[in-house]
This record gives sequence, structure tokens and C-alpha cells, in this order.
Amino acid sequence: MLDVRDLHAYYGKSHILQGVNLSIAEGEIVALLGRNGVGRSTTCKAVMGEVPPHGSVTFKGQEIAGKKAFEVANLGIGYVPENRDIFPGLTTRQNLILGLKPGQKDGAGRWSMQDMFEMFENLDRRADVEASVLSGGEQQMLTMCRTLMGDPDLVMIDEPTEGLSPQMVQRVAQLLQEIARRGIATLLVEQKLSIALDIAHRVYVMGHGQVVFEGTPAELKAREDVRKEWLEV
Repeated sequence: MLDVRDLHAYYGKSHILQGVNLSIAEGEIVALLGRNGVGRSTTCKAVMGEVPPHGSVTFKGQEIAGKKAFEVANLGIGYVPENRDIFPGLTTRQNLILGLKPGQKDGAGRWSMQDMFEMFENLDRRADVEASVLSGGEQQMLTMCRTLMGDPDLVMIDEPTEGLSPQMVQRVAQLLQEIARRGIATLLVEQKLSIALDIAHRVYVMGHGQVVFEGTPAELKAREDVRKEWLEV
């Protein structure tokens, strides 16, 4: 589904990504782990075209490195950024409608607005309330659901559980598993190691702009040296 090879990215003169390699298969949840500042979010932005990528990024066999963000989105990649980019002056329902691709009708893809309301009752109850009054957890749900409304084949989700209550974290985990069940690939950037290891099929650990470990959750659990050097604070 997604294949990234020798990916480099820069912010000015700062060399952030230094040869990242990773891949994601259809319906697979892949966790991208690491401390803050190692390049996890930059990896998502480079794939999405929000940061100029240097290297190869292929999606469903097509080279997408160098394409603009809206072109990447139209090809079937959804991106949920860490900062919960909602439209605060619009209602919950209007925010969800904006997730549809041009010409796409609600329910034409794998997800419908009713699906979102059934999974997250809070969004249903606040469907016609301005998004600015939603709680942080509700705004996170709305951002994820709006992305799914565009019927992506792959979603990149950056820190979806940050600042959420334990109950809301569990709901996010359930949604991620449902995404995988519907055949959608997921790249999950996450700080909570327990959540990532519970739901991911494979994990990558990043350090200093490179992938320093690749394996299954079980393999990472067995590597205390990797966790201590690259993950534990």
C-alpha cells in the first residue's frame, strides 16, 4: 500500500529525516514510535507533501513524492494531524461533510455520517453544535471521522490519544481496529506505548531521523535495550 525508501526531509538547513525506510500493507496498523523531535510527524508530513520529500514514496505502486498535498489526498491518503484542525465556526455535521471528496456523496464510500454518529454518540448529540464548543476528545473524534468521510485507503494519524481521558483513549483504539477491519491501512504516530503495542501489527522505532528498530509488538517487548535507549524518558 505504502512504501517509503531513503526518505530525507529538511526544515531550512536542519536535516530532520535522514533516510527513513518503512512500508505498510492493506489493512495493517503500523505504529511509528519514538521520542518527541525524532521526525515521526515530519515523516507523515513528507508523505503527505506538506514538507518537501527527498527520496521515494510510492502509494499503491505510484510514485507520489513531489505531489501537492491535495493531490496526495485525492489519491486516497488521509491525514489526521496532531493539532486537531477542525473548523470551529462550523457545526459537527458541516465539518464531517467537508471531509467528502469533490463529487462524493455521503455513504458512497466505506464510511457514512451515520457510521460516525453510531460509533460516537457524543458527535450525534452535538451534530448541529459549533465544533468550537466540543471537548478536546470530541474534537479529536471529529477530526478522525472527517478524514474517514473521504474514504481513504490509508490514514496517517498523529498522536490521536494525547490529552484524552482513559475512556476516550479506549474509543480511539476501537476506531483504529475498526479502520483495519475495513481494509484501510494505518500509520499511527503514538506516544502511549501500551496502546500502540496492543493494536499494531508491526512497529517502527525512530531515533535521530532514522528507523532504528522494525518488528512486531512482541519483538519490541522483548528488546529492553531498544525501549530503554529510544523510547523511555
